[in-house]
Amino acid sequence: MNDAARRSKWPRRQKLLLDGLWYVVVTLLALSVMLPFVWMISTSLKSQNEIFSYPPTWIPQQPQWQNYVEVWQKAPFGRYFLNSIIVALSVTVGQLTACVLAAYPFARMNFKGKNVMFLVFLSTTMISSQVTLVPSYLIMRSMNWIDHYQALIVPFLASAFGVFMIRQSFRTIPRELEEAAKLDGCGRLRFLVQILLPLCKPVLASLALFIFMGNWNSYLWPLIVTNRDSMRTLQIGLRYFVSGEGGTQWGIYMAAAVMISLPVILVYFLVQRSFVESMASTGLKDV
Repeated sequence: MNDAARRSKWPRRQKLLLDGLWYVVVTLLALSVMLPFVWMISTSLKSQNEIFSYPPTWIPQQPQWQNYVEVWQKAPFGRYFLNSIIVALSVTVGQLTACVLAAYPFARMNFKGKNVMFLVFLSTTMISSQVTLVPSYLIMRSMNWIDHYQALIVPFLASAFGVFMIRQSFRTIPRELEEAAKLDGCGRLRFLVQILLPLCKPVLASLALFIFMGNWNSYLWPLIVTNRDSMRTLQIGLRYFVSGEGGTQWGIYMAAAVMISLPVILVYFLVQRSFVESMASTGLKDV
């Protein structure tokens, strides 16, 4: 084998070595992320004595399926689940609608002061939610919305981040497509609903996932604006399993945590394809 062939073969081996190393690193990272969830499922099927046994076991010796039944018996878990579903879905649909309607004029229309208005609107993302916590609560109380679904839903129907994300996606659609639609008699609303939204489906699915997860896992705001058990959400309901006369029942607590995680995992699998497409298209040139 001559020197030229050896030199051409070495970069190929180097590339295979780097690719193999990269897959090993990614696999280890994926396992490290999955490890806590696997341990949570394992703990949810253990008895209290087995949880604290040493050395710890990954596979339960006698699976305690009763833990999942007791989750529904020890607290009004069904009501908490229903409240979380209503709030998360309502905020997701409402915020997507508001963000789409706000992003369209910023992306496709020309009017005086558009850039300044968008800059001011976008600057609100730098304000921490804790800063507006007290004023928001006072507004909810003045409107008699405490312990009502309105207090859990209405404050989250607008999002500057969502408007920015959808606006950037709308701007990737060529202007020629909109002009051709206008020549065919297509109005702005019809162009938005029938052309823009289907083309931006990956971004909308990704944003819907972020909104759903954020509201499903919300704890501080529901804790402040709800006093009755009938209006509590799942994250607040978990505290019923944290302490008690016999201490925290970790098997039941982990069973409740597994059940709370399932809807988020289900939503992710439903939008997984669109989510990956959205991540893959983030490098497209802005039009």
